[in-house]
Amino acid sequence: MAYRWTNDLTAADVTPKSVFMNRRQIMAGAAGLGAIAFSATQAAAQDALEPNTLEDITTYNNYYEFGTGKDDPAKNAGALVTSPWSIKVDGLVDNPGEYSVADLLDGLDIEERIYRFRCVEAWSMVVPWNGVELADILTRAGVQSAGKYVAFETVVQPENMIGVQRGVLDFPYVEGLRMDEAMHPLTMLATGIYGEPLANQSGAPIRLVVPWKYGFKSIKSIVRITVTDTRPTTTWNKINAREYGFYSNVNPEVSHPRWSQASERRIGGGLFAKRQDTLMFNGYDEVASLYDGMDLTAEF
Repeated sequence: MAYRWTNDLTAADVTPKSVFMNRRQIMAGAAGLGAIAFSATQAAAQDALEPNTLEDITTYNNYYEFGTGKDDPAKNAGALVTSPWSIKVDGLVDNPGEYSVADLLDGLDIEERIYRFRCVEAWSMVVPWNGVELADILTRAGVQSAGKYVAFETVVQPENMIGVQRGVLDFPYVEGLRMDEAMHPLTMLATGIYGEPLANQSGAPIRLVVPWKYGFKSIKSIVRITVTDTRPTTTWNKINAREYGFYSNVNPEVSHPRWSQASERRIGGGLFAKRQDTLMFNGYDEVASLYDGMDLTAEF
C-alpha cells in the first residue's frame, strides 16, 4: 500500500480497559464513578457516556450460529472449538493454501486499531481491536489482476452451534467486499481486543473488521478467504436483498425498511439512553472516494 491508516481516536474514545476487563470491580464502585466524557472525533460532539462494562461488550452480540438473541452467543459460544484452526486462501491468488492463524500472520506486526463499531439495529460501541491490515494478507497471497472481490466464510461446527442445529440461517455464513474496500488501510483482520485474544462470541480466533460498514459485514470466525472476479453471495443480502444490500455502508440517509438509521444509541446506556446522530460512513470520511459516482440509495 502507498499509505497506511493513521488512527485519530485516542484512549479517551475507548471503553477503559479496567472497565472492560474487570466488571466486578467496576460494578462495586460504579456509584462513585459518574459519567466519563466521550471525546468528539471526526464529526459532531458526542454526549457524555457511562462506561461500558465487560458484560456490556461480551453479552450483547450478533452471532447467529449460537442463537438469535443478543445474549445467546455469550451463553452458547463456549462450545466453539478454536484450536486447531486453519484458513483456506484460494481463488485468484498466486499462493493458495491452508494456513494456520500463526502462519497467516507470520512476520506481521499486530496493531491496535480503535474503531467505532456500528450495528444495523442502531446500536454502537467503540472497540480497540488488535490485528493486521487485510491488505497485507492479500498482498502476501498474491492477488491476481482478474481478482475484483474478496469472499469470506465462517466456520460451521454443527455439534457445537445451536443456531446451526436449528437452521436459523442458511449456513455457512458468507460475506464479501469489493477489492478496493478489502485493500483499504482501515480494513483489518482482528485477532484480539485490548491485547487479549478474541472471545468466542466476538469471532475467535480471527474475524474481519470493516469500521465504515454495519457490523454484519465484519464476518466472524473465518475459515476461508477467496479472491474472485465476480461479486460474491452474502448471507443477509441473499436472505432479504430489500433490507440488506451488498455494500451495507453506514448511511443515516438510507433507512432500513423497518427502522431509521439516522440515529443510534451506545451500548451501556440502556434502551432509554439519549440517541445521537449517525455519522455517514460511521465517521470514516476517508472511504468516501471509494463510492464516487455511485448512487448510495440504490447501491446500499
